[in-house]
Amino acid sequence: MTNVAIVYYSATGNIHKLAVAAAEAAEKAGAEVRLRRVAEITDEPLAPNYTEWSDANREHVSASRDVPVAAIDDLDWADAVVWGTPGRYGLLAGPLKHFIDQTFELHARRGLMNKAMSAFTSTGTPHGGQESTLLSLSNVFYHWGAVIVPPGVTDDILLAPSNGNPYGVSATSGLQAIPGHLAQNVTDDNLAAVGYQTVRTLKVAEALRKGLAQG
Repeated sequence: MTNVAIVYYSATGNIHKLAVAAAEAAEKAGAEVRLRRVAEITDEPLAPNYTEWSDANREHVSASRDVPVAAIDDLDWADAVVWGTPGRYGLLAGPLKHFIDQTFELHARRGLMNKAMSAFTSTGTPHGGQESTLLSLSNVFYHWGAVIVPPGVTDDILLAPSNGNPYGVSATSGLQAIPGHLAQNVTDDNLAAVGYQTVRTLKVAEALRKGLAQG
């Protein structure tokens, strides 16, 4: 059985929805799955004057407390890791970067080498840095000697207008507010596409494990 870790940071719930869909698809495909959230690194609101965003952040943090917090052991255990992050100025979010910075010891003993890695994202606008956010994660994977598994354009679901780009499934959350909340615009196509991306990644992980075992 292939071990798949879905490791994500979600501020207001969009990335969480995609991560849950990824985990469900991996389980359906027969993988052993760990769904893990990356914790906030500060209790201070990131946008104190943007009350809709701050309220949505607090609501999501409270609602997702039952999801186990990611640990370095989850990466060591996994054959494949699928990462989720919102875009922050074209980069991965700070809490996820903080978690990645803790992988030095595992990386130093080559514990991340040859693992299959893939990533997905969500931004407020279609051109809000989705591609560069995913590429910023790829830079990390290069250092680890991991095997990057992009969705590419390998299935019709990836041609849906809402699915972003061939580097990884990308949702557009939207900036418009509804009373007390931000818009949650993850589409059914996004959920289907991240499921496809995850299964593609675990299949590559299976092939790598078998091939490496044969020497």
